Amino acid sequence: MVTFLADGHVTSPRGWQAGVAACGIKYANRDDLALLVSDYPATAAAVFTTNAVKAAPVRYDMALMAQGHDLRAVVINAGNANACTGRDGDAAAAAMAQAVEQTLDLPPQSVFVMSTGTIGVPMPVEKIVRGIAIAASHLSQDHGPAAARAIMTTDTHPKYCAVAITLPDGQVITIGGMAKGAGMIHPNMATMLAVVTTDATVPRAVLDQALRRALEVSFNSISIDGDTSTNDTLLVMANGASPASPITDLASPAGAAFYAGLVAVCQHLAHAIVRDGEGATRFITITVRGAVNDTEAKVAAMTIARSPLVKTALFGADPNWGRVLCAIGYSGATVDPDRVVLSFGGMRVLEHGLPLPFDEKAAHQLLDVPEITIDADLGLGDGQATVWTCDFSYDYVRINAEYRT
Repeated sequence: MVTFLADGHVTSPRGWQAGVAACGIKYANRDDLALLVSDYPATAAAVFTTNAVKAAPVRYDMALMAQGHDLRAVVINAGNANACTGRDGDAAAAAMAQAVEQTLDLPPQSVFVMSTGTIGVPMPVEKIVRGIAIAASHLSQDHGPAAARAIMTTDTHPKYCAVAITLPDGQVITIGGMAKGAGMIHPNMATMLAVVTTDATVPRAVLDQALRRALEVSFNSISIDGDTSTNDTLLVMANGASPASPITDLASPAGAAFYAGLVAVCQHLAHAIVRDGEGATRFITITVRGAVNDTEAKVAAMTIARSPLVKTALFGADPNWGRVLCAIGYSGATVDPDRVVLSFGGMRVLEHGLPLPFDEKAAHQLLDVPEITIDADLGLGDGQATVWTCDFSYDYVRINAEYRT
């Protein structure tokens, strides 16, 4: 059984602590550095941006994960992406990790590094090293929410949650998480940083398998603007602080319960990112059914989700079904227009390729709400996928036009 914890956060699982600091990297009068520490060595699995331009911390972390080390800590800064910064950027990422290791007397190569913010600006390493010392001096299990606030950039609020999972033998494990992201969000991955923690004991191979499966139905099923960033990272760590038996097989009852909890946390964080999309006014759930297979269903759904014409129409609560049908048509999925059925908010507007008479005013009212559903049935098979996105508003343009200034 999976239960969301009231006020649960990334340090809700046993054996996790966090500290924060205000380094003055870009933002005045706010914390911009978070330090997350495990009391015990943690197995880890991670996925990274598919953008060919990878930030220095991404390159550092990819090398770290390839070596298979257990982790003890994660240091995250906001305000500077440390991307397109050359060899100095690589040195800065390594210096951040080494500062944590030295400050907390941790083993070499046991610290993961994340950065988010403006691209192409040199990293102020001295400020960050001072901040690491401050954050390390007040580590607490209570500082999970503060850590989620410290990593925000254009986010309007922190994103965090935790779940308790009762295993079949009655033992309880906890999974917590935090994320940041509001723009440049698209699968594989986006300008998104996410850290998920657990007190379960999970071997690395099983943790990696669980992460990649959960990723497909959470962070890889959202889109805000179709852009992928240089820094996107999702990290999951398991420190084994719970007395529960190890999770060694996702097909076992205990493994299935753990996976359900991981999906719950990842989906909650992914949805929170979409709800906080830059300038967003609507949370949109798009489901495509009846595709040739699940892969083609997702291709069609994601094409709808990233269409600027669809997203601007939904900002105006305009039931413009033609834009949705058009997106499906150019998605690359197998489509027979004479079989397609479309519904907005439960109101059917297109059937077998032909428009149905519907009340435009009523349809507008169905769409003029914070949460919208679009359903498309392609009528060709059993494939199905659900993705989540938001609308494009005037504020989205304003925010991204003024990001550096």
